[in-house]
Amino acid sequence: MRKIFFIVSILLTTSVVFSQQKQVQTSIDTTKNKIGAEFKLTIKTTVDTAAKVAFPNPKILGALEVIQSYDIDTIKKDSRYELIKKYGLTQFDSGKYSIPRLTILINNKPFFSDSLRVEVNNVVVDTLKQKLYDIKPIIEVNSSKSWIWKLALILLLLSGIGAFIYWFIKNRQKKKIEEEVYKTPIEKATSLLNSLEKKQLWQRGEVKAYYSELTDIARNYIEEAIDVPAMESTTSELIEGLRKASQKKKMSLSPDTLKNLENVLQQADLVKFAKSRPLEFEITEDRKKIERAIVILDKSIPVVVEKEDELLLNELQKQEQIRLQLLKKRKKRIQLSVGILLGIVVFTFAFMITTKGFTYVKDVILGNASKELLEGEWVYSEYGNPSVTIETPMVLMRTDLSQSMPKDGMALIKEMQTFLYGSLIGKFQIAVSTFKFKQEGEVDLVKSIDGSLQFMENQGAQNMIVKQEEFDTKQGIKGLKAYGSFSRVDGLTKSSTKFYYEVLLFHQDGGLQQIVIIHEEGDTYANQISSRILDSVELKKVSE
Repeated sequence: MRKIFFIVSILLTTSVVFSQQKQVQTSIDTTKNKIGAEFKLTIKTTVDTAAKVAFPNPKILGALEVIQSYDIDTIKKDSRYELIKKYGLTQFDSGKYSIPRLTILINNKPFFSDSLRVEVNNVVVDTLKQKLYDIKPIIEVNSSKSWIWKLALILLLLSGIGAFIYWFIKNRQKKKIEEEVYKTPIEKATSLLNSLEKKQLWQRGEVKAYYSELTDIARNYIEEAIDVPAMESTTSELIEGLRKASQKKKMSLSPDTLKNLENVLQQADLVKFAKSRPLEFEITEDRKKIERAIVILDKSIPVVVEKEDELLLNELQKQEQIRLQLLKKRKKRIQLSVGILLGIVVFTFAFMITTKGFTYVKDVILGNASKELLEGEWVYSEYGNPSVTIETPMVLMRTDLSQSMPKDGMALIKEMQTFLYGSLIGKFQIAVSTFKFKQEGEVDLVKSIDGSLQFMENQGAQNMIVKQEEFDTKQGIKGLKAYGSFSRVDGLTKSSTKFYYEVLLFHQDGGLQQIVIIHEEGDTYANQISSRILDSVELKKVSE
């Protein structure tokens, strides 16, 4: 796991704070300007004529946009050159901003410009020329209209769920008769004919559907009982197949039986394809003809005495068929239950999202890590030396980073302690660090902040927005606060996440104390956590 970048930044800046040779001069034409106006930043260095100097070409300096990078002016003074580089900067939001240090390479050796603070002010409106108007009164919003579409959505969801359940049950009932296991084909045909009459299709005007089911019952019986491919055959092919089967099986069928069956099948063809509409008595007579034909066909089938082994085999096959049918019914019951349960869950979620909002559903039902931290049991404790007293949602764990620190930075450090919770992978991080230096003296907090922000950029922070202001604890101890946002690209997913950060720095008793909070931007609960932590910060001096 990558080490915490804001800890190492302190070590990188301390050496600059205590000692740096002034070979680079930094100036700006004005420290206060209007929104959109140009700040002209000037960097000047004096070098030998043979020296190689490289100025940076940034597009953004902190929160300021570089609108123009001017050409380098060269002035010869005796045997040396004075190189002058200017940058045009601007900002379209009012506030106080910090211009970070720039790195200038002289003979491949880095030198740094000074960090400057500028102020961007709003354009003052002349109220004598610009007319002013009274504030418009508050307009009451009719909240009842907002409930109309919510109610409509709820009713639509209920209708959809009800229609699905009705279709599923009716479809199951429709197939129940077909899936029922019958002992003989004649028993199945008789049962289906009785069920057809109960539907009263032709009485309701559905003559075509009635004849279609009537002839299908007859064709299915012939196919199952006599082994004639009735379902795929035309009427003439079916009658011819019956004649051949009756001769082969030695069935005693009269010509009238086949003729009556043929007449009904032809009548059904006319109804289905020629839109013919028989009279009521003809429909009743056709039904009786089909029933008589099936009964006569069944009685004319020779009875074959099966052997005991064949009877046992048939019985086993029937039992297996019954078992498979029961499994199908059980599976359908399970599917129905799951479908109803999913419908209820979907309806519940939709109802709660409509009435409470998606954020409420996400936080309460799906869970929110930041919300759990905020509402959990907080810990109030001291960390480091010089100690920092702070309240956090979890105990900060001591972390040893001395092995990863630069040797030149560690040479200035007498004592270092770091305490940490979270990570950028989890999108929330709290860290408290304290340093005691071997060399006593004043520490420039502004330059330390600049070093921290510069190191953030070196570790992947992009499009950084920086604002600075003074910070006072409740006991009146003064420090410096930097805050803003930056984006960071994940190395694995290549997705960009925007973070909000707050950095506090205090200089006390020959040491430096730093508190850093980083979390995903837009996280309301994380903002509340950050505010509560910063309100609790207090410092205690180390006894001599």
